Amino acid sequence: MPQQPIPDLKPYFQTLNDLDGPIDFPAFFGNRNPVEIDVGCGRGLFLVNASKANPSVNYLGIEIDYKEGRRGARRLSKREAPNARVLGGDVATVFDKHIVPQSVAAVHVYFPDPWWKRRHRRRRVFTDVLVERMVRVLATGGLVHSWTDVDEYFEVIRALMDNDPRFETLPMPQEVAPQHDLDYRTSFERKKRQAGYTIRRGLWQLTPTV
Repeated sequence: MPQQPIPDLKPYFQTLNDLDGPIDFPAFFGNRNPVEIDVGCGRGLFLVNASKANPSVNYLGIEIDYKEGRRGARRLSKREAPNARVLGGDVATVFDKHIVPQSVAAVHVYFPDPWWKRRHRRRRVFTDVLVERMVRVLATGGLVHSWTDVDEYFEVIRALMDNDPRFETLPMPQEVAPQHDLDYRTSFERKKRQAGYTIRRGLWQLTPTV
């Protein structure tokens, strides 16, 4: 049976091959609204909900798994979301080569893979290297949001962020009961909360340099 062609989901799904240098966000989104990045956007539930709730904000999801990224992009395409896009690629490459310094209003890192085995922990996304990358791309006053159900991983994240003098730790809002099955930050949050897991949340703000 011949393989079905992959549908063209542009502009909702693009890859690094579609980029030629740093992204010009006003041209990319067609406006000058602030841009927030979702690291590892998966199936795109956050992008769908956030873009609908905040039409004056642009959202860029980064997803290394093209299959998952395309699933999220299809959801955006069905809703004709004008302010959300998915970029297929590695976050390290995107941050280093394709994001203009101080051009991002917020970075969201939700439920990053914990890579349980010690020999695999070097593959974790949220590390001191990611912190440096976020400092580079965030505008002054920009926010970092990170949630996980893994206590040990959250303590690593919190240690990195709370002890970095460039960031101020902000209080997180209390958890509220979802109103329906899509009223979660991500699909993974829904899965974990419905299974009774505790979600650890962090919020930090990049402070002005002295």
